[in-house]
Amino acid sequence: MSVITLLTDFGTDDEYVGLMKGVILSINPSATIVDVTHGIRPHDIAQAAYTIYAGYHYFPAQTVHLIVVDPGVGTQRRLLALRLEDHVFIAPDNGVLSLLLGHKHISSLNQITNPKYFRAAVSRTFQGRDIIAPVGAHITNGVDVRELGPAMDVSTAVCLDQLEARCTETGKLKGEVVAIDHFGNLITNIKSEQLTECLPAGPRANTRIRLGSRLIGGLVETYASMPAQTPSALIGSRGYLEIAISKDNAARFLDAQIGDDVWVVP
Repeated sequence: MSVITLLTDFGTDDEYVGLMKGVILSINPSATIVDVTHGIRPHDIAQAAYTIYAGYHYFPAQTVHLIVVDPGVGTQRRLLALRLEDHVFIAPDNGVLSLLLGHKHISSLNQITNPKYFRAAVSRTFQGRDIIAPVGAHITNGVDVRELGPAMDVSTAVCLDQLEARCTETGKLKGEVVAIDHFGNLITNIKSEQLTECLPAGPRANTRIRLGSRLIGGLVETYASMPAQTPSALIGSRGYLEIAISKDNAARFLDAQIGDDVWVVP
């Protein structure tokens, strides 16, 4: 089975997603195409980086992941093919692969330059359709990523700074809100393991969490165990700290935005 995932900021109102699928199926009619999401905020490279990093390992080996969040489309920015843990990622070299590029199990990284695997006519404004989609389909048909273009050193790829939460010298854990889901839950970049590594006593119910200057209730196990109308925190399904309100919208309740600072204090 050939699996291709799509992760974009296209939304679903326009034809862009459908045209990418049409190109893929024209090259590999048996491909299984999975929409991870097309709801990435327009041009939000960091949100896309977190989303693909948190989700790729739920797919079978040999899955090809196509990531099109590309405000620099048509410029001199490069297109990359990354092979990691029997998965292949095709994406612009704009930092969207930052979290994956730090992984220790990278097999190869290649710049995509071989027009043999592009559509005959390449638009400067829609390379997701004309380069990324056909390249992904050709890979599922057996094309080796080494045929796509020259090998690159991982250190030469674009990486975004400070994507990950960090422990401060004072023993606090500093992160930020990186996504707000459909329910209004605030998803941070604080990994569950960082709570154990950075906090002397590990995570516990009376751990203090601040969103900006606002104190949030301690850690709970489930949404249902949160006190009514009280913002609380838990480890969500991505493995990251979330701030939520049971049966309510935490983003609206707290007037919170992506980029807001989140502090965890022992």
